[in-house]
Amino acid sequence: MEDALDSADQTLDSVRGSADLWLEAAYECLLEGGVDSVRVLTLGKKLNLSRTSFYWFFKDRNELLGALLDKWKQKNTGNWIERTEAYAESVAEAILNVFDCWFDDAIFDSRFEAAIRSWAQQSPEIARKLAEDDAARITALTALFTRFNYDPKAADVRARTAYFVQVGYVSTHQSEEMSVRMMRIPEYVEVFTGRRAKKNELERFYSRRGFI
Repeated sequence: MEDALDSADQTLDSVRGSADLWLEAAYECLLEGGVDSVRVLTLGKKLNLSRTSFYWFFKDRNELLGALLDKWKQKNTGNWIERTEAYAESVAEAILNVFDCWFDDAIFDSRFEAAIRSWAQQSPEIARKLAEDDAARITALTALFTRFNYDPKAADVRARTAYFVQVGYVSTHQSEEMSVRMMRIPEYVEVFTGRRAKKNELERFYSRRGFI
């Protein structure tokens, strides 16, 4: 009996897909063609599933877009804030923890970020939500500097400087040789914190990133 039920479930999955499957297809379309390409018919063709199967999981396209925005918020904003709160013995080590977001799409998806920022240019509602997340990320960075006894005004300015450099990289689609960008890391640390990173701090960072 259980085998028959499992077989029936698998048949339904092949006909309907799943919420995650539809969401992943929406994510891929957003990255490839922007929010206008995230259409139920387009996704159905991409997945080789009928439009009606979509409605088993989402009320309408707007609900799917909301889920897509939640996915971005949980991954990019959630992980950014988590990296600002990671254990560090110095402010240099703390900012290097945040730099992990610069280099690891598993932590901070830069293409997803750029797609959301492009979407925000078309939608005041998305622009408002993006501004809220920008503010939350800057607040988290400011708290990082405050934790290491920076004056509140200095903490705010340093946080904004560090944050908008990364936003600039994302928004302008900068492409650098990894070795070049890694060579700049010690100087970025000093610019953002006013401190030189220690050799062992840099070595731990480079090791995490698989750079020698």
